[in-house]
Amino acid sequence: MGGCAGSRRHLSDSEGEVTAQEPREPRPAPPDRQGAHWKNAMGFWLLGLCNNFSYVVMLSAAHDILSHKRASGNQSHVDPDPVPTPHNNSSRFDCNSVSTAAVLLADILPTLVIKLLAPLGLHLLPYSPRVLCSGVCAAGSFILVAFSHSVVTSLCGVVLASISSGLGEVTFLSLTAFYPRAVISWWSSGTGGAGLLGALSYLGLTQVGLSPQHTLLSMLGIPALLLASYFFLLTSPEPQDPGGEEEAERAARQPLMSSEAPEAPEWKPDSSSSLSLQEKWTVFKGLQCYIIPLVLVYFAEYFINQGLFELLFFRNTSLSHAQQYRWYQMLYQAGVFASRSSLRCFRIQFTWALALLQCFNLVFLLVDVWLSFLPSIYLVFLIVLYEGLLGGAAYVNTFHNIALETSDEHREFAMATACVSDTLGISLSGLLALPLHDFLCRLS
Repeated sequence: MGGCAGSRRHLSDSEGEVTAQEPREPRPAPPDRQGAHWKNAMGFWLLGLCNNFSYVVMLSAAHDILSHKRASGNQSHVDPDPVPTPHNNSSRFDCNSVSTAAVLLADILPTLVIKLLAPLGLHLLPYSPRVLCSGVCAAGSFILVAFSHSVVTSLCGVVLASISSGLGEVTFLSLTAFYPRAVISWWSSGTGGAGLLGALSYLGLTQVGLSPQHTLLSMLGIPALLLASYFFLLTSPEPQDPGGEEEAERAARQPLMSSEAPEAPEWKPDSSSSLSLQEKWTVFKGLQCYIIPLVLVYFAEYFINQGLFELLFFRNTSLSHAQQYRWYQMLYQAGVFASRSSLRCFRIQFTWALALLQCFNLVFLLVDVWLSFLPSIYLVFLIVLYEGLLGGAAYVNTFHNIALETSDEHREFAMATACVSDTLGISLSGLLALPLHDFLCRLS
């Protein structure tokens, strides 16, 4: 199968000839490499889990943060099973005065800034300080939101979670360039696991009666696990074995940009290759066929998640408004986890199809918010689960395709650049969801 441009040739600015590569037969890995493989696989899975955990928890807690209340003893409290109380009696949507998209923006805009600046110079900062900073910010976010006295203070804690997640994602995706490409699948599965476990743990702990404050404080072990996974579990990067199934597949795909690099170069973290501006621009242009679909996928799904979830309110159910919102988040994350873990089962090259399907989901649910034609919340549950499956599949297949279609010396830059796609789509959705929320909540 071909790459973005539909050709099987290696394109190079410096060489005009066609270079052919014969796929190599897979070779069995020696026992010591097998042990290192599983350590790295588990390490990247845990890094994905821990990196996205605080981000997901803040989105799951968005409804509680915006309906912030104080109980006696100066303790954050949201009744886990409250009697539904409309915030806006003039609206059929039972709206908060501020859309949950406000929490989304606080949770994503710092990440967007980090990812936009990362390809310009983040590689000058060694990986270890970046990981340490990410872990500290994640812990700070849980503590600040848990002990906050106001929505503004809570949003500052959400910003810390965003810094942690954004810095961690661009760091760890760049780090995959120095390990076998299989770790991308493990990283993606871990980030999906963060969504499921983060949303499920918040839903479960608040459902059994734990206050949001104690729920957040119980999660402080996650940042510690992130640091332990990086500093103690990952093995030192080694030159990648040129044989194997993944190399055979890569030989059949056209790189986004390629040059004849020395055989088995010893790429090391904290010593990023120096690419010229022309090389970076060429790689960036080649990435557009993956960046644009991923932007559309994440724009549509987060417009649904933070713009419409709160408005998809069913009064003919035993679930309160807050409980409905938490269930939406949990089911979405379950779909994301399943599809981000599916790379070994099936692979999708043409991610444009996923973007179109996700945009259809957005239009369908937006029409339902306006006309209220779906009779049961369980139908929405199924759609939300399907939405998560599409989003997770788009993420893992995008980065897998990029890993196959970039040469070793360009992969670190390509990964750091492409990871801005989801964040850009999420940011745009948050900006549009705010005025939509205000408009719909003013309807009688």
